[in-house]
Amino acid sequence: MRIKAAVCRAFGDPLAVEELELRGPGPGEVGVKICACAICHSDVAYMRGAWGGALPAVYGHEAAGVVEEVGAGVDEVQPGDHVVVTLIRYCGRCRQCLRGLPSFCERWPQLPISQQPPLTTSSGEPVFQALKTSAFAERVTVHVSQAVPIPADIPLESASLLACGVLTGVGAVLNTAQVETGSTVGVVGVGGVGLNCVQGAVLAGASVVAAVDLIEHKLDAARTFGATHAFRAEEAPAGVEEMTGGRGLDYVFVAAGAGTAVEQALTMIGTGGAVVLVGLPVGAHVRIEPEAMAERGQRVLGSKMGSARPQLDIPALVELYRHGRLKLDELVSGRYPLAEVNEAIASADRGEALRPVLVL
Repeated sequence: MRIKAAVCRAFGDPLAVEELELRGPGPGEVGVKICACAICHSDVAYMRGAWGGALPAVYGHEAAGVVEEVGAGVDEVQPGDHVVVTLIRYCGRCRQCLRGLPSFCERWPQLPISQQPPLTTSSGEPVFQALKTSAFAERVTVHVSQAVPIPADIPLESASLLACGVLTGVGAVLNTAQVETGSTVGVVGVGGVGLNCVQGAVLAGASVVAAVDLIEHKLDAARTFGATHAFRAEEAPAGVEEMTGGRGLDYVFVAAGAGTAVEQALTMIGTGGAVVLVGLPVGAHVRIEPEAMAERGQRVLGSKMGSARPQLDIPALVELYRHGRLKLDELVSGRYPLAEVNEAIASADRGEALRPVLVL
């Protein structure tokens, strides 16, 4: 099948919309017409070569659409189903999957779709399926584990955010940290993922939710998503100390891609507190004082994709949205056609948008 997709041929260059060939789904695979794909900062980092990878490639991993075709052995979804498409590809049978950690699946590289990516150019040149999804495109072929059914009445533009930003932010609070009711919480970096850490803290019943950022309009947004306090980054340590009477916070979620944000978070937690790493500061190194942390019973937790189990967590998030307890529509700050993918990326990169979304 011939489709249009935004292709990266050189790290750091603008994407070019090209016609590619997409094979149909094989056994255990699903073909999905993409209706919406949000721009995540991980895509931007990959496009700039931060984590390497093969080229040419198609990025995009925060998507939703409609199933068009299913491969042999697939009965979890059928044509016509509305689905969220995630980058979490898993076998369901390895040790990590059985532990409830599909993001760390040990066998996904051996799945047929991982061995034979579905995209090529018209001349047969392989095109890398970046982030296991390649959703900056009209259609995708993915493993069935990546397609999570949702009710047809959920707007697909809003639903696309469940694939990564919401799943990661809310999941970091509810799954990774398992924040207790009445806890005091801080969130450093309140962009697309950080705002969902704020939402997660509200859902967990935190008594204090303190947002920290460099940009004032992001702090304003955090207040609308439930933050009880908001601090400019340079004011945060003193503000938290005063607010908590010197106790510090129980949890601080770092959703900013900078090592300095992690170091600041470590100064803001109290005895028994935890810093949860949600953002991805590439190549950063952070100084810690092990003796002081041990003495105070403090922890540092890593959170990949919000420790999510997509087939369970996404339907639960949908229900929260339907009952008005989770904001999704408000996260969509701009809509762009595929032809304007570079403008959407630039908007996200400048920090002026919460989540720009490609609408196909």
